[in-house]
Amino acid sequence: MNVSHSNADQSNITGGSCDAHAKASANQEAFVREHRKHHHQIAFYRIFFFLLFLALWELSARLDWIDSFFFSSPSLVAKCLWGMILDRSLFLHVGVTLLETIASFLLVFLISLLAATMLWYSQKLSEVMEPYLVILNSLPKSALAPLFIVWLGTGSTTIVVAGISVALFGSIISFYTGFQQVDSEKITLIYTLGGHKGDAFRKVILPGSIPIMLSTTKVNIGLALVGVIIGEFLAARRGLGYLIIYGSQVFQLNLVITSILILCVIAMGFYKGIQYVEHRIKIQLKM
Repeated sequence: MNVSHSNADQSNITGGSCDAHAKASANQEAFVREHRKHHHQIAFYRIFFFLLFLALWELSARLDWIDSFFFSSPSLVAKCLWGMILDRSLFLHVGVTLLETIASFLLVFLISLLAATMLWYSQKLSEVMEPYLVILNSLPKSALAPLFIVWLGTGSTTIVVAGISVALFGSIISFYTGFQQVDSEKITLIYTLGGHKGDAFRKVILPGSIPIMLSTTKVNIGLALVGVIIGEFLAARRGLGYLIIYGSQVFQLNLVITSILILCVIAMGFYKGIQYVEHRIKIQLKM
């Protein structure tokens, strides 16, 4: 009799456990479906509003609501873009701008990381340098571009330096601020266990600063592109910035608008690339 009651209780427990597991699994599947549905809706609305904008732009140009000479139109932009593809000038100018932007971005990251590390290691150095960093970060970087031309001449070096100058000082401040915001109790624990400042930096400061470094990096890629375009306005014979200035000087406004739209695509591509890297890093570190 007791055996039969025990078997019945065990089967009830097993059945209840299976029901709970099935319910949890169903809830999880429902959440995944809703999550995918949400992302599909967002993607749909983004594409819809973009196509609606293009349609209204084309319609306005065809009905003479706007002057297509000054504002162009999607069809004229497509014709200009196709002509640049045929004569291969598109690949030259886009390639130059991409190369200069990536070089500026990587140098900004490396220099910022090195400078912020030095500031963290030396409290006295950080107190001395802080006002200079704030002043240099607040300085309009376009004012420095003519000086770069005088100092370095025209060419890719000047443009890369211009790209670096736009993002560098803000990036150093952000990295150093992230280092300072790491939990101080963890650093104290490293020292208590016999570690030194280098151990604290490698095992606590760098891992704890990854979120703010990633968010700063997403900003830096855009700022590096802005700096490169400023440099190309003044000191280039190739690149999208050069095309914008050249097109405005000879009143080829289709070329200007096409170059600006290509810059928008490049900026979106950079952002998506950094976002993908950020997502992979968070998965690896289980953040």
